[in-house]
Amino acid sequence: MSRTKAGSPHDPRGKERFHEDRATKTVAGAQPDLEAGITAIRETVKTLKPRPGVYRMLDARGDVLYVGKARSLKARVANYTQIKGLTNRIQRMISQCRAMEIVVTNSEAEALLLEAQLIKRYRPPFNVLLRDDKSFPFILLRADHAFPRITKHRGARKAKGNYYGPFASAGSVNKTLNALQKLFLLRSCTDSFFNNRDRPCLLYQIKRCSAPCVGRIDEPGYEKLVREAKDFLGGKSSAVQQDLEKQMAKAAEELDFETAAILRDRLRAATFIQGSQAINAQGVGDADVFALAAKGGQVGVQAFFIRGGQNWGHRTFYPRNTGELEKEEVLSDVLLQFYEEVPPPRTILVDRALPEQDLVAEALCEKAGHGVAISIPQRGTRRKLMQQASRNAVEALERRLAETGTKAKVLRELTEFLELEEVPQRIEVYDNSHIQGDKALGAMVVASPEGFEKGQYRKFNIRTAQTNDDFAMMREVMERRFRKLAEAGRDLDARTEGKGHEAIWPDLVLIDGGKGQMSSVRDTLEEMGIEDVPLIAIAKGPHHGREGREVFHFPDGREKTLPVNSPLLFYLQTLRDEVHRYAIGAHRAKRSRAITASPLDEIPGIGPSRKRALLLHFGTAGKVRAAALDDLKRAPGISAGVAQQVYDFYHAGG
Repeated sequence: MSRTKAGSPHDPRGKERFHEDRATKTVAGAQPDLEAGITAIRETVKTLKPRPGVYRMLDARGDVLYVGKARSLKARVANYTQIKGLTNRIQRMISQCRAMEIVVTNSEAEALLLEAQLIKRYRPPFNVLLRDDKSFPFILLRADHAFPRITKHRGARKAKGNYYGPFASAGSVNKTLNALQKLFLLRSCTDSFFNNRDRPCLLYQIKRCSAPCVGRIDEPGYEKLVREAKDFLGGKSSAVQQDLEKQMAKAAEELDFETAAILRDRLRAATFIQGSQAINAQGVGDADVFALAAKGGQVGVQAFFIRGGQNWGHRTFYPRNTGELEKEEVLSDVLLQFYEEVPPPRTILVDRALPEQDLVAEALCEKAGHGVAISIPQRGTRRKLMQQASRNAVEALERRLAETGTKAKVLRELTEFLELEEVPQRIEVYDNSHIQGDKALGAMVVASPEGFEKGQYRKFNIRTAQTNDDFAMMREVMERRFRKLAEAGRDLDARTEGKGHEAIWPDLVLIDGGKGQMSSVRDTLEEMGIEDVPLIAIAKGPHHGREGREVFHFPDGREKTLPVNSPLLFYLQTLRDEVHRYAIGAHRAKRSRAITASPLDEIPGIGPSRKRALLLHFGTAGKVRAAALDDLKRAPGISAGVAQQVYDFYHAGG
């Protein structure tokens, strides 16, 4: 059966399938206290029954510490009260626990799926976390048009059609998509573009489309191309190539050299797709290959995506919070979290036996709606694939460790250069973007020792500073970012992850600007009583264009520079460039929305269809504003009530 995100406490179908109870007693206190944690767990055990389900451990603020599943909730949760057999990591978790939440499920497989959903949502600090900031791209062959389009797709798979993927990266899907357009000449344009063509576009001229928009191919002919594309993407690439070869030979025999040349180009595109495979996966069908490597306290998981015997790329994952766990358990958690967003294939190849492997396969089968087999390959092509995945996992992890060592050294240099007390774990970088004060916007990016935390970026629409005043804009951004932090106080854990990331104190604030911006930020924080957040401003030096020097401004007025070939300088420039990129991108998006906006958007209750009807009838928004009530009532599709609403909006004063 197909499965959506049911089982979540906020899912509309959750009441029909699950029963959720809050622990009846919450122990107060924010400091780690093992006895208090055990007391909270014992109070929860009294309410439990030996049924399958999922439990959440909460701290004193109600944030989720850990999500776990159980075949018998009563027995599993009771184990946490037996301290002697627990690891130090689990004891630390229990010492912070002050309450529990329970979800009862119909089966252990459902509990396993719900556990993965809740881990993805809450990102608890004591669970293995699969960090992946972007969704995987797919190729979508739509099925809602007489001439289906082929396109790249990310996000929820709501559109009707066939999805092929996942691809490891946007680059791999773009290359494959370009080759598929040359091979099958399928359109990629939007329906509105398609409906308004009266002559072929450039893609037809460069032989990447068959121009169905202007009748250069009829519906049966286009349907044949669609069938061939489905066969090719479904694993029948050899049959498609052989058919093209026969058609090309026949056209050559009939001296139809133009058709033969087109077929030759299509064959070359097919050969490109086959030849671009980095690994040989013929005969494997649809499968994902996972291999794990561990070294230096870190874990890397290499994944190969095979569809229809074609390699659609590979990705390396570096899960967090893996320290005291067995590697088999880490790999199992990675699989469940990965397939929370991606549909599972029929075959999953792993390099080691998983704990509860049959249960994991059952859960994925329930999610996918078809059979899913998890196995360790022993011979043949699958064994070679696994060996290659294992080599890639080891090499990727070694590169990661080398990069981590280099970054750790740079962060130590940063600590010394900026005279910090300890290595910063959370760096917030700020910048503004506007054009003469118009569409002003502030931006914050976050960096940690592991890289940029893109899920914690934030934009600030400037509200009060309306003039071309960078200093006032920066003051507003700082006030809005730190006001709630100042009210909450320092009892919040600066290392907490998850839904409350906006309540995390930064270890360093980096500002894109010079003395003026530094003074604005320093004074703003001092007015709010915040004096212990390290600040630094990075500005282009007087010889920036020639030497690439930057000047670093300190709150006390001092200035420092770094050598032009310093790795620390490169790192700080990377942080500055990232916030600059993010701010400019957000500002451009804001300008684009403003360009397409209409004054009619401000009228409550006027949606796209009514707005379109008014504009078609009156021509411009200005004429709608000036129209009399009787004229508004005569507009097609506009009722008397809507006409009165529009008239009242523009004539509120009578």
